[in-house]
Amino acid sequence: MRLKLSLMGAAAAVVCALLGALAGTAAATVYGGKPTCVQSRLLCQEVSDPNSAFGSTYVGHDEPSNLFYSNQPGSGNRMRYVLTLPKDPPPTPITGRSYNFMLHPAFWFGMAMCDSQSYPEQLPSCTPDSDTNIAPLERHAGTAFMELQFYPPGWVQQFNGSSCDATSWCAALNIDSLAQDPIKGTNLNLGCQGKIGGVEYVNFAYLTRSGKPQGPPDPLNFDPVESGMPDPAKALFMRSGDKLVVTLHDTAHGLETTVQDLTTHQTGSMTTSAANGFAQIKYAPHGDECTALPYDFHPMYSSASPKTRVPWAAHSYNIAFADEIGHFDWCSSVDVLSVSCKGLEGQPGIDQEPADADDQDCFPDSAATLVKVGGCAGTNAPGFDGASYQADWPDGNTSLHPTPIVFTSPRTGSGYNVNYSQSAFETDTPRIEGDDLGGSCSRFTGIGCTLLPPTDEGKAVSFYPFFSSTGSSGGSRCQWLIGNDVPGLTANDYGKTNQYGALLSQNYLIFGGHGATRIRYNDYRSTPSDNPCT
Repeated sequence: MRLKLSLMGAAAAVVCALLGALAGTAAATVYGGKPTCVQSRLLCQEVSDPNSAFGSTYVGHDEPSNLFYSNQPGSGNRMRYVLTLPKDPPPTPITGRSYNFMLHPAFWFGMAMCDSQSYPEQLPSCTPDSDTNIAPLERHAGTAFMELQFYPPGWVQQFNGSSCDATSWCAALNIDSLAQDPIKGTNLNLGCQGKIGGVEYVNFAYLTRSGKPQGPPDPLNFDPVESGMPDPAKALFMRSGDKLVVTLHDTAHGLETTVQDLTTHQTGSMTTSAANGFAQIKYAPHGDECTALPYDFHPMYSSASPKTRVPWAAHSYNIAFADEIGHFDWCSSVDVLSVSCKGLEGQPGIDQEPADADDQDCFPDSAATLVKVGGCAGTNAPGFDGASYQADWPDGNTSLHPTPIVFTSPRTGSGYNVNYSQSAFETDTPRIEGDDLGGSCSRFTGIGCTLLPPTDEGKAVSFYPFFSSTGSSGGSRCQWLIGNDVPGLTANDYGKTNQYGALLSQNYLIFGGHGATRIRYNDYRSTPSDNPCT
């Protein structure tokens, strides 16, 4: 998912400024010719140890999630959801009005994947679709994470912003890999990092109606225009309010993701195959070698038990829905040369104050594709401000706020008719409030960690989104929502933000510790229990 925030290097900032200043012009912001996880335009999986991966240029991101568990064989690699895309209020910005791109630049469905060239770099291969991969961390197979991401319309176009179009949604298949050996404490060589966008890199492809990628998905050959700019003649574009069937399942040559739009009767798909241009990056910590290895990416696990995880990720999950939040704050005046806010931050007419150092990666209202509002994607460093932390979420007031994302729990099995037996709620606020990122949370003791993240003024945010469910009646299937209580839809909100439970301790490898591990608190998670929404 999955935005990464940083202060951009001078060269990248100039490129971004020149592109962003071109009102309505679609162009990709690049780092060494590639989109990068360390900037706030590409949505990537949150790492547990960002300092070893990114140094001081990284801040982190906020990702409330709904996790699904099952011991059923196949539940880790075969599932189907039903999803209804949310709608936005009228496109004229007024006081108190919010849009999907303000609340979440993307939401996604996730899955752990095999990648023998990814962290922890200890085994020569990975057995797909197998719970034999549940192993001690120092002997764990190389792991990547897949996110099937959905991008809302209306603001600045990819990759500068998160929108594919003025009025249409689109979706992309992302596979995040981490080029680190935590046992020896080494990273992929810097020369290769510069060519692929950093130590955490991404295979990226929009879902297309033909099932063929627009351009090369792999990070070495990725083309910012051909691969990165959504082509309405090829990519699957979807309308707000459309009802979708989302299917993920493994094939002989990689994971296939399919989105069937029941409203428009169009279908898009993408398979993570070498034939489609997906590739690993050979792990070479020394010298300057940078080699793409054509690769069929397969799911890692057979089941979706709590033991199936990505060992380098902050979150504990495998099969999950997550909402990417915290990446929009209003800005009254943008300096296009520094790509920062030089005016007032905060919602006009409600809570404006002078911009501060964390208002980065900003665009003027002229750069938006439809909703003419200036704002910043880099806003949490370490104070948490902006639209995501206001009560601007779906609440039934459709003249001011969007309708909710509505999705079912996944179902697995040969006929996609087997429910996942358990679920849980999780958020990674301890990781992004960590004292190593400028916050007050000690991830080794849990002292100073808070469920509700602090604002720039050090106070708890005024609102944090939570999951709720519709219940089921008359034979209709229960569905999940995220945001606020929605009259007429919400039947159970599971204690609102209390649903995220207590601090979760997980074991992680110590970078450079020769196999030693240490407990860290990266998440709040509720205790897995029977799935209440099937």
